[in-house]
Amino acid sequence: MTDDMILTVVMGSRAYGLETDASDTDRRGVFVAPTAAFWRLEKPATHRDGPLPEQFSWEVERFCVLALEANPTVLECLWSPIVEVITPAGRRLRDLRPAFLSERARQSFAGYAESQFRRLDPAVPKWKQAMHMVRLLLSGLHLVRHGEPLVQVGPYRERLLAIRRGEVPWAEVDAWRAELAAEVAATPGVLPERPDRERVEDFLVGVRKEYL
Repeated sequence: MTDDMILTVVMGSRAYGLETDASDTDRRGVFVAPTAAFWRLEKPATHRDGPLPEQFSWEVERFCVLALEANPTVLECLWSPIVEVITPAGRRLRDLRPAFLSERARQSFAGYAESQFRRLDPAVPKWKQAMHMVRLLLSGLHLVRHGEPLVQVGPYRERLLAIRRGEVPWAEVDAWRAELAAEVAATPGVLPERPDRERVEDFLVGVRKEYL
């Protein structure tokens, strides 16, 4: 693990509680580029792969921007139940989670699921993709209702894994998808209209000062 990482979490099936014996360990993280590197004409990378297999990380500013935009993958990273590396700055980032939330998440989670749905062929569905489409809607609905995404799927595990195995008829999967999408759209929620950009910016400025 590199010294500039402030947060590393496990995502994918192991975080969702949908792992099987064949599952990889998908890792996502946040790193901080040295502040002085931003003074150069060539700016630091906004993301990178590795160093571990199946690992992808964002530079902290890019991560914050995506979280403010209610990117589902990034928001779920903040709520991962499996944290492998966390520094004091990483703890402050996790403590900041409510500041990233807004009603925009309602559209982003539903939109990502709709995009996956459009790529599915009902005649020969990719069942793993269908499972994650439904899981994303479950996560988004929980976020709208309770103010945090549903990462660990708990009681939905067996039904979701049955979809992945192709044991659930497509019509039933589609009906569940449509029901969840309608609930995400119509359910009165607890999310604020806008994120707290000022708190996020204060955090980012503080991190930049630390890494000067």
